[in-house]
Amino acid sequence: MTAELIQRLSKIVGPRFVSNAAEELYLYSMDPGTMPQAYPDAVALPKTAEEVQQIVRLAGELKVPVVPMGAGLVLSGLTRALKGGIILDMKRMNRIIKVNPLSRYAVVEGGVAQGMLQAYLKKYHPTLKHSMPDAPPIATMAGNMCIHGSGHLSVLGGSHSDMLTGMEVVLPTCEIIRTGSCSVSPDWFGRSPLPDLSGLFLGWAGTTGIVTKLGIKLFPNYAFNDMLIFVCEDADTMPDVIFRLTGVQVAEDMTPWMTPKPDWAKGFLHINIAFGAHSKKELTFKRNLLQASVRHYIDRKTAGFLPLPPTQKNRFLKVPSPDLARFADLRKGGGFEYVGAMMAIEHFPEAYRAGLEIAEKFQVSYSLGARIIGAGHAMMFFFAYAFNRADDEDVRRASEALDATNRAVLDMGGIPWKAERPAQVQIMEKMDPDTFALMTRIRATLDPNHIMNPGNWEK
Repeated sequence: MTAELIQRLSKIVGPRFVSNAAEELYLYSMDPGTMPQAYPDAVALPKTAEEVQQIVRLAGELKVPVVPMGAGLVLSGLTRALKGGIILDMKRMNRIIKVNPLSRYAVVEGGVAQGMLQAYLKKYHPTLKHSMPDAPPIATMAGNMCIHGSGHLSVLGGSHSDMLTGMEVVLPTCEIIRTGSCSVSPDWFGRSPLPDLSGLFLGWAGTTGIVTKLGIKLFPNYAFNDMLIFVCEDADTMPDVIFRLTGVQVAEDMTPWMTPKPDWAKGFLHINIAFGAHSKKELTFKRNLLQASVRHYIDRKTAGFLPLPPTQKNRFLKVPSPDLARFADLRKGGGFEYVGAMMAIEHFPEAYRAGLEIAEKFQVSYSLGARIIGAGHAMMFFFAYAFNRADDEDVRRASEALDATNRAVLDMGGIPWKAERPAQVQIMEKMDPDTFALMTRIRATLDPNHIMNPGNWEK
């Protein structure tokens, strides 16, 4: 079967872009997280939607699983071939097809990386930007969109899936379909007013189709940018502080963070607040609004803004932020994992204390924080654990901390984001049974041969 598979894949994408070499299958068997290795039978890199379509048709004929992959940076093992088969590496599908500067959207192929679009906009459309996640620039647009990712414009625009304007998708039954306005119009301006089919491919971990094109919202790239850092010591005040800061509607990004290193940060809760403007006058106006919104705490001397010299402020204004990457390498050995918990902001104190307890119990290197989604409608609270992949004991502690964190998140009413297979099981145990039954029926309808990333979102 493997020889036939490689031969037929080679005819579709060319022999240079197919492999079953042991060293390459090893690289595709894992990501930087704690999930164990799962080996594919082959890796293929298509160049066009038609090649994707042919590979899916072949997989359906041979009953071989297909696992779509962007950059393989999801950290929770969602692009591991849990039941073997083909990993479909989308990186060759990297064309930026269109930018509409007036309606502020871009259309890109499924393998376009965040850094590629950032560089393209900087060169050809410097007045526009997109929401960058705190991930390496090679992270793909489609991958981040499909996991409901977030980025440095998430207070302004919500999760990245909220910034989606449409999709082209190869279904498991080989049809190529479009969702949103692009299914009717040449313009990719939005998902309404049509029935919103895009949700069939968001959050499903590649089990319902393969995204080959997508439209995304763009935003003004301001000439002037600034950063405030609000600091307090009482976690119980954080929901109200976030409520007040988001209420003035001028922040682009808001990221609370708590870390034991460096020493000056230990015990304090910080909120990075990024905002921009077209003029210095407008920037001052927005800064004054933000400062006035939390005057209550400043006047009571229970919290305040951290003075930032220009050199340090520039570090915090970098997009994507380098700080997460620095922390990810804290233990060396190439291991990093975190639970991103989507939850209401009132759970902030509970989540903060749970994170401290878990880090202490399992003796893991940790960082805690959150990204505010929308105007405070929700937050992605992250519990980040660095570990040394070459140290089995370190990996074990991180894995146990991960499991305990997922359970704590669900107990407090949150939902683990981009859930790894064990977390999916925990979520399904909590999920309304009729909702899960509907998910199962939808998946069976879209994927009757059960070839799309099997092992995910199934009991």
